[in-house]
Amino acid sequence: MNFIRTITFLLFASLLAPLFSSAQNLTSDSIDVFIKNKMQQKHIPALQLAVIRNNKIIKLNSFGITNLENNIPATDHSIFSINSITKAFVGVAIMQLAEEGKLKTTDPISMYLDSLPVAWQKITLQQVLTHISGLPDMLDADEQILGNGIEKLAMQKVKALPMEFNTGDKFSYNQTGYVLLGQIINKLSGMHFTKFIEERQFKVAGMNLTRFGDSYDVVPNSAGAYTMTKLVKGQFIRNKTPGVGYIQFPLFYRTAAGIQSTAGDVGNWIIALKEGKLLKNKSSIDTMWKPAILNNGHVGGFNKLTNGYALGWPTVTRDDHPAVGPVGGGRSALFIYLKDDLSIVVLTNLMGGNPDQFIDEIAGYYIPDMHEANGFGLPPSIKKLRAGLLKQGFDHASSIAADLKKHDATFKLEENSLNAWGYQLLNQKKPTEALSIFKLNTTLYPNSANTYDSYAEVLELTENKKDALINYKKSFKLNPENKSAAERIKALSVN
Repeated sequence: MNFIRTITFLLFASLLAPLFSSAQNLTSDSIDVFIKNKMQQKHIPALQLAVIRNNKIIKLNSFGITNLENNIPATDHSIFSINSITKAFVGVAIMQLAEEGKLKTTDPISMYLDSLPVAWQKITLQQVLTHISGLPDMLDADEQILGNGIEKLAMQKVKALPMEFNTGDKFSYNQTGYVLLGQIINKLSGMHFTKFIEERQFKVAGMNLTRFGDSYDVVPNSAGAYTMTKLVKGQFIRNKTPGVGYIQFPLFYRTAAGIQSTAGDVGNWIIALKEGKLLKNKSSIDTMWKPAILNNGHVGGFNKLTNGYALGWPTVTRDDHPAVGPVGGGRSALFIYLKDDLSIVVLTNLMGGNPDQFIDEIAGYYIPDMHEANGFGLPPSIKKLRAGLLKQGFDHASSIAADLKKHDATFKLEENSLNAWGYQLLNQKKPTEALSIFKLNTTLYPNSANTYDSYAEVLELTENKKDALINYKKSFKLNPENKSAAERIKALSVN
């Protein structure tokens, strides 16, 4: 019997194997199609992707062109600047020193640095790491480093500036604090912070292609940098095609931004971190990934997605699939999903490519409920509305919304959120459903010019020019400065 069972099992497994393989290939192919479409939409020349599950890189792929001038295709060895993701490496470095008993994150920075302004002396390492310190920033209004990039001059100038706000009052992204952290690492480790991070992180994690550098350095297989913005007559304008970008990071500034790497190397770094090779104690990682709490009891971050900031790590603080999500230069991002066995690294060579905006959608190919089309990321009230619409039909949007409001005190539909969902549905090629949502928005917010404008836009797209004209006129009446509505009224009136 055992022999027969074994043979049966092996036969069954052999029949299932191609199915599992096909499913995996289907997922992989779907992701590749999604990535290529995103690259086309955003004009991203080159992109690298790494997906990590069960502490293994299960997908590693490169797309596009790293060098537009010479038409050099991206490979898995192409090296990308990860910009401010460098700060996450600094967070790990600080926690390594904490594990060695050389510092505490609750210590004031004045314990380790001399000649600080009085207003700086009580600021803690944790407050510096999380950008709630209130320190004046070392970057000027044009985002140039003070003192022409000379460390001594930069420190003199920034120390002469007033505090920007009371420590802990708000989140404000700040480079000065990370320069100070570099000085502390130099002092406590006995080596320059770049060397410390190379020895204690790059080498330990097997990041063989990773290094510190900038646009000036000659880096083999560099993916370079491109931008869609162009300086014209003293003003930056958005161009239609990418142009070459250039940025330098002085050595003392490279705790703020300065690492160049590959998606594969960053994936290996994530694995080393999770396996305890970089930090020995899980409590160290928990501390490092805990977002700062402001004086008002809330967390603060870059935007609605990366809405908190921990020790060098932006956080995606939410109930469903929370994550830590370092981002760099608007061009690179990595998300480690805290309740899921999934991490995703996306590196690009376009400043403004903003891969953090579509990493969740990549995650949806592994965790289906994270797909935008399945309602992931929608505000709670819109999720409730969506559930009702899927059961009863989108043509009953007004009555369903009214019923939810009547029986649920927490139910509230915000104009901008509803409008955004309408455009999501439109992008998902669901124009009928989108029309229902835009129409509902005009009912809920009858004094908003924007709701009528959006509704009219989709009516026009669906060839309902008569109703589109009516709603453009309503929008224009509420906002006579709406030039777009005026143009559409003129065009539709002629036809």
